[in-house]
Amino acid sequence: MHDDNLDVDQELLCINTEKVYDWILNEANFDLSLTDLDLPLNPNNGDDLECDDIDLDSVSCVVSPAEIDPIVILDREDQEFVVDGAEVTLQLVNIRKNFEVTIFVDLIPELGGTTVEVGSAEFTRCEQVILCAPDGTDIDVTYTDLDCFVCTASCDTGTTTEADELDVTVTVRLCQSIQSTFDVTLEIVAGFCQPRDILPFPPCPAPAMPLQCPVVFPNGVASNGNNG
Repeated sequence: MHDDNLDVDQELLCINTEKVYDWILNEANFDLSLTDLDLPLNPNNGDDLECDDIDLDSVSCVVSPAEIDPIVILDREDQEFVVDGAEVTLQLVNIRKNFEVTIFVDLIPELGGTTVEVGSAEFTRCEQVILCAPDGTDIDVTYTDLDCFVCTASCDTGTTTEADELDVTVTVRLCQSIQSTFDVTLEIVAGFCQPRDILPFPPCPAPAMPLQCPVVFPNGVASNGNNG
């Protein structure tokens, strides 16, 4: 049935969407120790790299969420809180996050200065957050920033049968958006979207003549003719 209060271009619609029960932004910093990373082979000749072959000041890292189970919601527990004088039941949510960090280093200039991958390591960090997240809601964690930097790096000389090893301390910084959501069906008043106007093609360019070189021609020719 048409609602007389609707605009001409609006209709009463039924849509599926997500209701956000709670939303926080959370920042975390933590350190990782990666030890006994064997130096890789020299990409130029296939020989084992040694400590003297790398630039320790160039050691860098890249951190990314794990490909398998990057975010795991372990459990949630009801707890009573007093907010602005009112008692409210919220949930203590336990979250496990899995990451992978990869270490890189540059060879010394005499070996070409190439950046080589030393190795990767997986690690896990857990945290607790307080949300309005009753049973039935989903917990969505999105990284708005995920970065790392190398705090310390040292190289241990191996033996004739063992490779030289790199020890690195990495600091990871992450910013995350955490929401509790629930799928809902809503009745709303809205207008349907319309396709945009088609952009016209630009007109064909007019023929253009190449620029002349009056410094050498025809002024130069004319000048020579006057002097003859």
